[in-house]
Amino acid sequence: MQRALLSSLTRSVAARNTARSMRVVRPVVAIPSCYQPFAVRFNSTNAAKEEPVKTEEEAKTEEPAKEEQEQAAEEAKEVDPTVELQEKLLKKDKELAEMKNHYARAIADFRHLQETTKKEVQKAKDFALQKFAKDLLESLDNFALALGHVKPETLETNHEVKNLYEGVDMTRNIFEKTLGKHGIEKIDAIDKEFDPNLHEATFQVPQPEKEPGTVFFVQQDGYTLNSRVLRPAKVGIVKGDS
Repeated sequence: MQRALLSSLTRSVAARNTARSMRVVRPVVAIPSCYQPFAVRFNSTNAAKEEPVKTEEEAKTEEPAKEEQEQAAEEAKEVDPTVELQEKLLKKDKELAEMKNHYARAIADFRHLQETTKKEVQKAKDFALQKFAKDLLESLDNFALALGHVKPETLETNHEVKNLYEGVDMTRNIFEKTLGKHGIEKIDAIDKEFDPNLHEATFQVPQPEKEPGTVFFVQQDGYTLNSRVLRPAKVGIVKGDS
């Protein structure tokens, strides 16, 4: 039995050795140190410009300086509030002055417009009857012609004609007073100096006893409407020696 056990053990050991000898040996490739990971160093093209490595103490001393510089830059950027308020105040003062100027001009223009409108309205009221008044002057002329053709001898001898004459004369006077209430007035030209704005000369006659250029005869009465000539008086004036 001992021999059988010994032979079996020898067989098993031999089998194991053959199995070990049959294993595949993997080739080991040696990687150069220049290709090993974390060992690559890229050389800078600007090696001369590279900053030297700073120590912790230098970094600590430089940090407050940077903070101070940044704070100074921020303060420089910030505007003084008083200066800003002064600029705003000056701007508002300029705007206020411009507004006051515009306001004063607007008031002046409005007042000028009021005065102009008032004058135009009054002018329209004063001369609204101008055309109507000119037509009424013909009636006054007819009254004057009717009364002028009556002879004084006829008035003395004929009482009916005298009464008619007085009635027509009263009618003319009332008519003239009514026109006077509306601004129509008769131009008094006798013995007045000739005025081309009020008179229209129709003839000239020498008059030794009167000054040259004075009115001595009224051919047709003239009238004014609110101091404006409605119709000039047709007159005869004294002729001078020249």
